[in-house]
Amino acid sequence: MKQFRLILAFLTIAVSLHAEDGLIIDTDSLQTSSETVTSFQYSNYIIPAACITYGALAQVTKPLRKLDECTDREVIRHFTKRRKFDDYLQYAPVTAAYGLDFMGVKAKNNFRDRTFVAITSHLIMGGSVQAIKIATRVERPDGSNRHSFPSGHTATAFVGAHILFKEYKNASLWIGVAGYAAATTVGTMRILNRKHWVSDVVAGAGFGILSVEISYMLLPTFHKIIGEQSKTNLVIMPVVGNNQYGLGMAYLF
Repeated sequence: MKQFRLILAFLTIAVSLHAEDGLIIDTDSLQTSSETVTSFQYSNYIIPAACITYGALAQVTKPLRKLDECTDREVIRHFTKRRKFDDYLQYAPVTAAYGLDFMGVKAKNNFRDRTFVAITSHLIMGGSVQAIKIATRVERPDGSNRHSFPSGHTATAFVGAHILFKEYKNASLWIGVAGYAAATTVGTMRILNRKHWVSDVVAGAGFGILSVEISYMLLPTFHKIIGEQSKTNLVIMPVVGNNQYGLGMAYLF
């Protein structure tokens, strides 16, 4: 139950923070109406919350744990060769989020805001995933270490896929579909390579999507800090990843 309580606490804090900043009152409309307008969209959190909850329950529920183990046994029977392209494919969606814009496909936000969202999402995702890995110490299917839950590769891939969807859904929904397909492929390969259980991958997807939603929620705060009309072209933020720490930098030409 330790894992489930830890992840439930993370979800509660994330939703609470968003609820506090999600309330927007239009002062002009108060003169004619007493209605309060809220920008908080609970529907945006149903999928990531369900994924993370499933992953947490799988750590303490026998039927779900058996599903993990049965899947791994089938992998052992039918897949013997490890393929490493998931190590690189995890970065494809977030790369596309910039590449498409350079190719002329209009993104929702400018380069600066996309960079803020991307760096903040990876910071939140990396910090939360690494903290839970250390706290839960779930053994990987191949027995290589006890950092299995949740899947960092999958979380990274879904961060990029969800940014891709939110930035280009007005241009074409198929762009988002392609991003999610790439991220799902990464998660599938983590299972086939016996680096993660099914529950690890499902939870990783949830953490990736949730981190992006929180980052977009923080975007208006970022605008207030730098000033919406600011001409600052340089963005520098800390980055935390799988055993990687440093600074992210982007300059808008």
